[in-house]
Amino acid sequence: MNQPRKIMASLAFVALAALAGCETSDSTAPATPAGNSAEAAARQACLNAVKKETGNAQASVGSSEFSEAGTKVIVAVGQQQAAWECIAYKDGSTSRPMSLTNEGAL
Repeated sequence: MNQPRKIMASLAFVALAALAGCETSDSTAPATPAGNSAEAAARQACLNAVKKETGNAQASVGSSEFSEAGTKVIVAVGQQQAAWECIAYKDGSTSRPMSLTNEGAL
């Protein structure tokens, strides 16, 4: 193998190795994100806030979008899986949960 081909092959290998270490995340996945305790805490804080706001213990996290400023969490409530949104902050506080399903009735 000539020198330029060896270099290209080495670069391709390094690029593939780097990509292999990358993790992708589906923000709609209900499971707690691996390795991000701040997002896990945000998801739990919003889940608790939505349960309290709705008076319905039948709720589950549908998705979350982690941010240092505030993590947006979508929670599905009840048998109809009504969507609620909440923002959780680093200090453990949350915004007041807001219905995404029946917003006009609030």
